[in-house]
Amino acid sequence: MKSIRNHIRNEKMFDISSFVLLCGITFLVLIPIWWIIRSSLMTNDELFSVPPWFFPKNWHFSNYKNLMSNFPFWRYLGNTALIIIPSVTFGVITATMCGFAFARLNFPGKKILFSLCIGSMLLPAMVTLIPLFLFWSGQVWRMMGLDGPNFINTYWPIILPWLCGGGAFNIFLIRQFITTIPRELDEAAYIDGASHFTILAKIIIPNIKPAMIVVGLFIFVVLWNDLLQQIIYIHDAQRHTIAIGLTRFRSALVQDHSSMMGATVLSFIPGIIIYLIGQRHFVEGITLTGMKS
Repeated sequence: MKSIRNHIRNEKMFDISSFVLLCGITFLVLIPIWWIIRSSLMTNDELFSVPPWFFPKNWHFSNYKNLMSNFPFWRYLGNTALIIIPSVTFGVITATMCGFAFARLNFPGKKILFSLCIGSMLLPAMVTLIPLFLFWSGQVWRMMGLDGPNFINTYWPIILPWLCGGGAFNIFLIRQFITTIPRELDEAAYIDGASHFTILAKIIIPNIKPAMIVVGLFIFVVLWNDLLQQIIYIHDAQRHTIAIGLTRFRSALVQDHSSMMGATVLSFIPGIIIYLIGQRHFVEGITLTGMKS
């Protein structure tokens, strides 16, 4: 009995210690976010007060009202949505179709294509940056004496790559998740006369929704933070996204730190909301991916 009590007491102490440790780590992770929010609600003079204030003495919510007149957040958000919505939608669809093909179908060159797909993840993005720019700007066509389209200053160079398979990592993620689904379900459906598309739509997709949500969140995060390609391809100020708009706004207001913090808060709030909506599925998808049944 004494050993049992000691074991129970040790477990409780371990649980309490783990909880305290997690609370400490959570505090360290959240304090930079709080510092940005609190800074956006202070004046520039208050920001540099010594010692610094953990909570603002005066909550200047009017800072955001003044900010919106100089930082067209809603236009930037709309432009970003024009990129993200079709990219996430068709990226998830094409990644699911490709993942299903690699996981369930047999066709010539399947192993080679899958190896190339996985190998492409090792290719640095900077290696393909210049060739892609030459292609999207139409210079490749002009080198061949043809009159090709010029996609510079449009959203197509950012959207279209996600419509062609949804990315190598996303295909791999979906494929691994599909392999956890018993093949007996497919075979029973084949016996009943179901086609590949029917099996995908009625058996596979209902069972891989967490993985599809994970893929959608991954694409969302990549596009939301993708400043490099957006700067390269989008030049018109009316087409700027949140990433470009925030960068230009920061460079224009070097001394107005309060406004820069407010613009930063506005830029990450939509991302936090999207993540909180899909958090449960995100954790479930990451946990189950790669597990064999």
